Amino acid sequence: MHHRTSSGSTGSRPVRPAAVLLLILAMALAVLGGPAAAGGPTPAAAAVAALPCDLYAAGGSPCVAAHATTRALFAAYNGPLYQVQRASDRAYHDVGLLSVGGFADASAQTSFCAGTSCTITKIYDQSSRHNDLPISWGGYWKGPGPNGADVGADAAALPVMAGGHPVFGVKVTQGVGYRVDHANGAPTGSQPEGIYMVTSSDFTNQWCCFDYGSGENSHTDTGNATMNAIYWGNACWFGSCTGSGPWVEADLENGMFHTNAGSNKDPNNQGVHYPFVTALEKNNGTSNFTLKYGNAATGGLTTTYSGALPNGYSPMKNDSSLLLGTGGDNSVSGQGEFFEGAITTGFPTDATENAVQASINAVGYGKPGGGAVAPLRSTSANRCLDVPNSSQTNGTQTQLWDCYAGTNQQWTASAAKELRVYGGKCLDAEAKGTANGTKAIIWDCNGQTNQQWNLNADGTVTSVQSGLCLDVSAYGTANGTLIQLWQCTGAGNQKWGRS
Repeated sequence: MHHRTSSGSTGSRPVRPAAVLLLILAMALAVLGGPAAAGGPTPAAAAVAALPCDLYAAGGSPCVAAHATTRALFAAYNGPLYQVQRASDRAYHDVGLLSVGGFADASAQTSFCAGTSCTITKIYDQSSRHNDLPISWGGYWKGPGPNGADVGADAAALPVMAGGHPVFGVKVTQGVGYRVDHANGAPTGSQPEGIYMVTSSDFTNQWCCFDYGSGENSHTDTGNATMNAIYWGNACWFGSCTGSGPWVEADLENGMFHTNAGSNKDPNNQGVHYPFVTALEKNNGTSNFTLKYGNAATGGLTTTYSGALPNGYSPMKNDSSLLLGTGGDNSVSGQGEFFEGAITTGFPTDATENAVQASINAVGYGKPGGGAVAPLRSTSANRCLDVPNSSQTNGTQTQLWDCYAGTNQQWTASAAKELRVYGGKCLDAEAKGTANGTKAIIWDCNGQTNQQWNLNADGTVTSVQSGLCLDVSAYGTANGTLIQLWQCTGAGNQKWGRS
């Protein structure tokens, strides 16, 4: 009998009964709804907006596994995200969260691994199923580890930003693989299943297989329809593909499928090219599988295929091994990046998947080097750029307020020249205005030029679209003074510091 690498503690996971979920959703609506009231900031609400697995549960397709090294996927989760092992003394350490339902405490990894290197040895399941992913013991195709096992990812190989915080993803190089067999509650046979993951177009290849989803407990090819996973990469298994990828495909065993015919002949599906990509696949087990993708930073989802299963694949004969980074038979030649993902029972609705994509957009995934999280302080007033009452309502006009540690004053200068707050909201020139007096508001980040800003050496912050300066109206210095755009004058009410 084979053994999986699974050393170390499992941590605690809270159980989420239906009543708790309803409370979470109610709190989320309270946080997100309603216009901002006048006046100064209030402390950030304790409730965390509903996260992907809360949304899946509310939509009737609950997560049976939720894996991420970047953040919580349940609003109530407060356990470990992943485990690392350092090379110097082979000791283990669990990396947890900065707050309940929040982002990874990357500083715990950095401190533990200082002066040596670390490997990710386990990715914890945040659901109550405890379907943690240890390093795979291998399979028909051997990994580079002891006795043909796979190996773990370099824990420091993929630094990124999430919610304005430094975190680490999983960089799957050839030979890296994670797997849990006989997973608790995993869909089997022709039972419907949904899968999503956040990955990247920056690190892919055409080989088999950078997968996330379900495979065979035997780690061997047991025939068509015995696995159901997202494949992400440049594979054109059946030939005649449009473009060069990468694409979201379905690995159903013995083929990575763009469509029920296998190949991709859609002129609008030539490949997906975003630094952060949402990939989704769902399969009802008998008559339909659906593939979708989206820009994980902004916008909605695109469906590339939704229709019949391939010939010979209905009904599905899915097995209950959950995997990341390899094929069902442990094919180890694929490569890719993984930040978060979940596997569900049931066939998720489009509305649920749209809500999950909105949650992912709100994370504000970004590459390091785009800028640290810090307040923007008016040099003339010695007060900070502030979102009134910690509002997250689109259209809320920014103001001056006494500087404090609230998230409504923490601005991330992204590599895309955005000034992000709360992860997914951007400082925005209202209605793409270019006239003096245009309001400086917050809005969902969308990549448009009215949300792009130059942080200049002279202390001014100028709109890429209009060239106007971020301006404290009427040279005000009091709490509540509104922020606007105005022709640059060189005056102190247009000078800002990052501190």
